[in-house]
Amino acid sequence: MNGKEDATLMEPYGHGGDLWTASGRFDIAPGEWLDYSANINPLGPPPQALAALRDGLAAIVNYPDPGHRELKRLLADTLKVAEEELLIGNGAAECMALALAGLGVRKAGVIAPCFSEYAQLAADYGAEVRTVVAKEENGFRANADELEELLEEVDLLFVGHPNNPTGMTYSLEQLREIVRLAARSSAYVAVDEAFIDFIPAEERATLLPELRDYPHVLLIRSMTKFYAIPGLRLGYTVAAPALIARMARKQVTWSVNGLALLAGQACLQPELADYEARTRELIATERAFLRKEIGDRLGWRTWSGEANFLLVRTSEAWTAADLQGALGPRGILVRSCARYEGLTERDIRIAVRGRADNERLMSALANIDRRRREEGR
Repeated sequence: MNGKEDATLMEPYGHGGDLWTASGRFDIAPGEWLDYSANINPLGPPPQALAALRDGLAAIVNYPDPGHRELKRLLADTLKVAEEELLIGNGAAECMALALAGLGVRKAGVIAPCFSEYAQLAADYGAEVRTVVAKEENGFRANADELEELLEEVDLLFVGHPNNPTGMTYSLEQLREIVRLAARSSAYVAVDEAFIDFIPAEERATLLPELRDYPHVLLIRSMTKFYAIPGLRLGYTVAAPALIARMARKQVTWSVNGLALLAGQACLQPELADYEARTRELIATERAFLRKEIGDRLGWRTWSGEANFLLVRTSEAWTAADLQGALGPRGILVRSCARYEGLTERDIRIAVRGRADNERLMSALANIDRRRREEGR
């Protein structure tokens, strides 16, 4: 629902983090919410990024670099790729849009449940959308037969890795099999790695080191989630130079603003290694804490995703909408997953935050659940 409002939902534009809609419903100021509906690093932006923004504020009188040269240089050095293999975008969503436009996609494939923008952007750019609904018992992953059939029908397949909202990932061999099947069908594969930075490098399955073997594959990443700068919008694509050139021809000049470029450059400095390590440790610890608490205190189901969020299925006493209504007056916002194809009206997604916030969330959930069970006697 890109830019199209549905007034019946807590997420009328189709995304979490809509504090303005929540504030209108519950008369709570946007800055006062405990927001579990958006998946952002709980440590907040690195101090180096904030300093770069303060120091660079005067530069808003100048146009940003239309070639994004310094950020590309730093990214190329960090990722061990050529600058010609990089495209900087106004968030990962712009990179997805540029892939659809630049590659002339007429039929796009998605594996549901998945990020709603895949299908929405494809439709907005005139492409038919073909969907495979991955089975819950298969960890919400499509099997090889389903993927092969889907790839024979589409020009481009979107693959979430880690997937939103399930948090699941593919093994390296599974990724290789997907792109091999795509090559056979002359289809492109856009692997959405927006949340991959939350996985320690030594545990991360990514095609990046061997990407030059796959000229039909694009890796799309976000810098806004891991570095907690979603208001600035910053993402990038890594792909063969020929694909990058086709996408770049469709990009509006200056779509990436100067402050976003400055923040991105600051986030790629070597001194951020400690911030990055602390983030991954915090996410792993608190994700485990939330899973145990939700299971032990509520008896609700969670899935063992690898990103900074959890997919949760409530008891039959709740729907996602009921839960949002009960938590709203307490200033807590969670993401309903009821409209995700392949999920149910009882499914929600919660971000992984710091311990104090997580304890507040669990206390609120335990209290409202106990009250509902008492009322149901």
